Amino acid sequence: MTSGFDRRRFAAVFAAALTAPRWLRAAEDVPAEIAQLRARARGQTVWFAAWGGSPEINRYIRWAGEQLEQRFGIRLEHIRLRDTAEAVARIIAEVEAGRREDGSIDLIWINGENFRRLKERGLLFGPLPPYLSNWSRLDLAGNPTLTLDFTLPTEGLEAPWGTAQFVFLYDSARVPRPPADWAALFEAIRARPGRFTYPQPPDFVGSTFLKHLLYAEGVPRERLLAPVDGADFQRLAQAVFDRLDQLHPQMWRKGRSFPRTQGQLHQLLADGEVDFSMSFNPAEASNLILAGRMPATVRTFIPREGTIGNAHFLAIPINAAHKEGALVAIDFLLSPEAQARKADPAVWGDGTVLAMDRLTPEERALFERVPRHPATLPPEARRPVLPEPHPDWMERLEQAWIARYGRSG
Repeated sequence: MTSGFDRRRFAAVFAAALTAPRWLRAAEDVPAEIAQLRARARGQTVWFAAWGGSPEINRYIRWAGEQLEQRFGIRLEHIRLRDTAEAVARIIAEVEAGRREDGSIDLIWINGENFRRLKERGLLFGPLPPYLSNWSRLDLAGNPTLTLDFTLPTEGLEAPWGTAQFVFLYDSARVPRPPADWAALFEAIRARPGRFTYPQPPDFVGSTFLKHLLYAEGVPRERLLAPVDGADFQRLAQAVFDRLDQLHPQMWRKGRSFPRTQGQLHQLLADGEVDFSMSFNPAEASNLILAGRMPATVRTFIPREGTIGNAHFLAIPINAAHKEGALVAIDFLLSPEAQARKADPAVWGDGTVLAMDRLTPEERALFERVPRHPATLPPEARRPVLPEPHPDWMERLEQAWIARYGRSG
């Protein structure tokens, strides 16, 4: 960390005290090591690299920044990304250029192949648990995705921030009964030409749609959870591209161009140009309705085969200039107050990573007051939850898609 911060002593003492659940709430309960961390963080500016494509998420990050400044004297600056790979490339380039202590990114919102790139190069600070008072509240036993990122063990190098599952959005005023399964969805695309599309890879949601086609076309799950080389990928994924070749002429603009982002696809649905949109947030339809950006008749569905679910994470680059501030920021973002606010569909609607049985009655009440909008499917209606394939699959899908269909759009 920075000079004068005894990382080894801090970790040893703090690890022995992780059962204290109220460290973020009462100053008198804060151990000396946490007080030292916060004191060193005061006055720091934390540069937070995070996707900036959602006004609602951007507002939530701004609220978090206001709280951090009021409570801890930390300024949070949102580096708004179109693609997290941009920030990962910057971190790698800075370290390779010898910038190992004063990097331009202090905190990054990350998962999947971007986590793998930084982890394999040893470019993440950690392990994080000894520095986070709220780590003991995480639902690590009940939700294995909090410690496995696209099949890769996180090993404490990132902190889970939220949970998600892929859903389709549709306007029930135009589509009274959504497709029951993938076969019915393919038939709906053929039956109503021009009324379906998906975000252009490497948009994350568009790439995730492609990963579902791997499941739909029968690639064995055990193969999807393992690394894949070029020859095996070409053989196993051929059915996906055969399917796309068949469906693209029946899609919006005859599959010759695609919306660049999930937000553009949402707008097409809101404008009535297409019948379906898609999201990796089960509550996003509710969020958009409450924000006045979708008709009140929009609802969500998943095919009966299930959809992919995962967690998303926060991590600190090894060359972060303000590690203390980043650690305090993560700890606050994992607090019941911040997690309950994030779960509200009027704010974001992101799933919590906390275990309710590890919270006080007052803290659980924060979540019990979060309303469920009718556009959000209850958890029991979102089963089964499919595991994320190994990062190799997403990278190869994106490369193959771009090589085959180009970047028009």
